[in-house]
Amino acid sequence: MFFRPEDGHGLAHNPFNALIVPRPIAWISTRGNTGIDNLAPYSFFSGAAYEPPQVMFASTGTKEDRDGTKDTLANIRESGVFCVNLVQEAATNAMNATSQSLPAGISEFDHAGLERAECNTIACARLASAPASMECTLVNIHKSRGAANYVVIGEVTGVHLRDDCLVDGKFDATRFTPLARMGYRDYTLVREVFELARPDD
Repeated sequence: MFFRPEDGHGLAHNPFNALIVPRPIAWISTRGNTGIDNLAPYSFFSGAAYEPPQVMFASTGTKEDRDGTKDTLANIRESGVFCVNLVQEAATNAMNATSQSLPAGISEFDHAGLERAECNTIACARLASAPASMECTLVNIHKSRGAANYVVIGEVTGVHLRDDCLVDGKFDATRFTPLARMGYRDYTLVREVFELARPDD
């Protein structure tokens, strides 16, 4: 099968998301000018650079009360900071609850019953129970093609690692079982890890 996205795929469901799998989920916390702490999951997310450490995520949706974007991006524009929290298996339902489109004045932390803690290097809340959290300052926001498509890059200025996830000096993801996004409404869990050295190592 071959199709051009501009012509449509002819399938019952769009296969695009199912081609980029698995995708780690950035559970992004922000705080805008009103002081409301927002928390929302984004699966178009990845690392962007090592030195200095940077991450990136894409915002692709809108809300009626946010002028063509979502709370997360609107808050980042106002504050210049955000925090990326990793999602563990135990938080699956809570993560899903924070994906609900709520009025801008309601905190997803409160909606999902999640405990927050203050970040160390930025004025923002983080998820207290997260296996790891990365505090970020905004590098830039890139407007990509499409009405509401933006790519956000942030520099990591502080990292929180949960003590039970550190094993022999390494951050061990199998200690918390990361949740990842597949296509459609599908998710997966990272339970198996193997090591592979590069040929020139």
